[in-house]
Amino acid sequence: MLIIDGNFHDKLSKKTYIALGSFDGLHLGHMKLIKGCIEIAKANEAYSMVYTFRNHPRTVVNPDFVPKLLMSNDTKLDILNRAGIDITCLAEFNTELMKLSPEEFVLKLLNNFSMSGVIIGFNYKFGYKNTGNVDLLKELSIKYGFSVTVITPHNDSNGLISSSRIRSLLEQGEIEDANKLLYEPFKLSGKVIDGKKLGRKIGYPTANILVEKCYAIPKVGVYYTMVRHNNTLYKGMTNIGFNPTVSSDNTIKIETFILDFNGNIYNDNIELFFINRIRDEVKFDSIEELILQMNKDCGYVQGKNKVDL
Repeated sequence: MLIIDGNFHDKLSKKTYIALGSFDGLHLGHMKLIKGCIEIAKANEAYSMVYTFRNHPRTVVNPDFVPKLLMSNDTKLDILNRAGIDITCLAEFNTELMKLSPEEFVLKLLNNFSMSGVIIGFNYKFGYKNTGNVDLLKELSIKYGFSVTVITPHNDSNGLISSSRIRSLLEQGEIEDANKLLYEPFKLSGKVIDGKKLGRKIGYPTANILVEKCYAIPKVGVYYTMVRHNNTLYKGMTNIGFNPTVSSDNTIKIETFILDFNGNIYNDNIELFFINRIRDEVKFDSIEELILQMNKDCGYVQGKNKVDL
């Protein structure tokens, strides 16, 4: 997959069909649109392209109300590559891009990327102050000679699949329900940092990861996770919380005990795939009670099937 600058500094000569959207989280609704783009492009012997943003548009338009992101750009690019997209344009959403009128935006897609068609969601909006919508895009398609394919809403028994719904499920700790809506299990990744090494003292050394504040984090609690380090998968027991039994620090931490692993991974990057939630975080009356519960949690994880990713 070719990755290019989405701020219109590149030009392509071969025709493209472009999937437009923010694509935060790449849930099943997004993937339906992206697969549609790939099919249409192949049928027309063209490139399939995703045009999206490095940063959430609200970081510029309304920085006080930026939603927590469900996915890093690296993860997004990896999934798009595996899905079979030919080109991904990552645009830096800035004031210059924000001020483009809907028609100016379309003209740039046509002139820079030889666009033959767009693939969009039913509620797609674009251009300055979101003044462009599906109807306007269809009008512009007639004027400039490109096709518009509108992908119908992707629903399940509980309604529309959306990034905001997934964020809500994560906040409630409903990780299994959130995963049903995502292309792959919800993931957090980061560098392993030094902690207080309290877990080591009670037989459960943990890898503490630093996650940027812009990303969504599941509800405080203990989770069964799959841990990927150097392309190898391990089972993990991950605590998101404050360690109230042994610490008075009110800083939220993400700590993982990796089963069947013994190695020094400080400063390495690891990925945590959240499979299901085991329990709430609890303040125990003693260290002994904490250890007993952790033994139970570890037994639970040991009894689970390893998830292939």
